[in-house]
Amino acid sequence: MNKLRILSGMQPTGQLHLGNYEGALRNWVRLQDEYESFFCIVDWHALTTLYDRTEEIKYNTRQVAIDYVAAGLDPEKCAIFVQSHVKEHAELHLLFSMITPVPWLERVPTYKEKTENLQIESASYGLLGYPVLQAADILIYKANVVPVGKDQLPHLELTREICRRFNFLYGEVFPEPQAKLTKYALMPGLDGRKMSKSYDNAIYLADTAEETANKIRTMFTDPERKLRTDKGDPRVRKCPVFGLHLIYNKKETDEIEAACKSAELGCVDCKKRLIKAMNDKLEPIRARRRELEQNPKQLDDILAAGAEKARKAAAATMAEVRSAMNLD
Repeated sequence: MNKLRILSGMQPTGQLHLGNYEGALRNWVRLQDEYESFFCIVDWHALTTLYDRTEEIKYNTRQVAIDYVAAGLDPEKCAIFVQSHVKEHAELHLLFSMITPVPWLERVPTYKEKTENLQIESASYGLLGYPVLQAADILIYKANVVPVGKDQLPHLELTREICRRFNFLYGEVFPEPQAKLTKYALMPGLDGRKMSKSYDNAIYLADTAEETANKIRTMFTDPERKLRTDKGDPRVRKCPVFGLHLIYNKKETDEIEAACKSAELGCVDCKKRLIKAMNDKLEPIRARRRELEQNPKQLDDILAAGAEKARKAAAATMAEVRSAMNLD
């Protein structure tokens, strides 16, 4: 029986942090056994914000690829590739852009957010058309399923609208991709806010054990525990250190919560226990990272094989598209 297809990807705007790992990568590792899987590093998308720093995209693309494999994506089970290595993405994006009404793009929530947050006076066509390229990324592989968080649902719905419009105009070529909602605990950053590169509060998959330990030592804790003898309430007061215990040290959380409430456990010792638990869990990923960094050809071969598999699927789709549009 043929497996359904799944497609997902990340922008190479920096190295991946634990929020990316828990929110997406761990889920992808599981899904690669259930679906015919395509996992992309979308370097063209990164040009919307890094168009004047393209050397960063080149470096980050390789780092993200290393993180993909180190986290457990298996090139024998899935295609791991760089978006720009499969030129059919660009061709389908161009054709989709001819049939996508501008108001559809202007109503996408993230477009307004990005133009406001980045303080852009005049948004580029690329930023406005970002969802069209994203639709091409998904539909070029006829993906049946796309793993997304709730905040990404408007983008996927636009992909479905473009899919329906194309099929209405030219005949049934594309299946409508379905959302596979990703459920995960909110990853607290070093300062208690959501972990994010932009907040500079992240722990990265590339961080060493010592770098991770140093970051955890700086973390905020229960604001009511000013003295060692003060009693805490880590769950109610949302202590970010306890939040990470819930993810990386579940077996000890009940004990830690009780000891914090009674002031038997201080914040320094609580952090020490988190450091050990996190470093133990992350060591296999770090070991695979070191192997790939020391053997660059191994990564080159993985990306080349992934791109070849992706190009084969994309070329077949584009042959159908050109025929449907009388462009063959």
